[in-house]
Amino acid sequence: MKPLLLASALLAFAAAAQAAPTTYDIEPTHTYPSFEADHMGLSNWRGKLNKSAGTIVYDKATGAGSVDVKMDLASIDFGLDAMNAWATGEKFFNVEKNPSATFKGRFEGVKGGVPTQVVGELTLNGKTRPLTLTVNQLKCVPHPMLKRELCGADASGSFNRGEFGLDAGKDYGFKMDVNLRIQVEAIAKE
Repeated sequence: MKPLLLASALLAFAAAAQAAPTTYDIEPTHTYPSFEADHMGLSNWRGKLNKSAGTIVYDKATGAGSVDVKMDLASIDFGLDAMNAWATGEKFFNVEKNPSATFKGRFEGVKGGVPTQVVGELTLNGKTRPLTLTVNQLKCVPHPMLKRELCGADASGSFNRGEFGLDAGKDYGFKMDVNLRIQVEAIAKE
């Protein structure tokens, strides 16, 4: 009876060890949060943030986990230098006062072991508001060179920039809704 009990305990321990969450470091050269915002109802301006960092914790067995992404607002890139300078200046992001934005959330709505959304909070311009992102895809594979697990995901959602005190252009008919998309790749910590 004791050998059977010991074998059962070892199997349970092994199963628990395999189901443990893994922490991944966001790969900054493969992660570029992007956004889309209205320009007077005429067109949509698109841009990205060229510098970001953070971690993802993911348990592939249960789909549970969390996301913590820090975005460097000084790295904003609309593809137009004058627009970048305005956006980082005093009249909008004021990066001297608020140099970064963060999104922190937890995975939810697991289907087939993969989360369908990230429920969390966006901190921007010194204000924190709830934000839920839809997980459009999530996949993990062995990294061919580093021999560690590499996960990639694409998540999207929208927020009202006026709620963050960023209402420039509202009087000219600019819509306040911003579409946010975070495409991310992250490598398992050693």
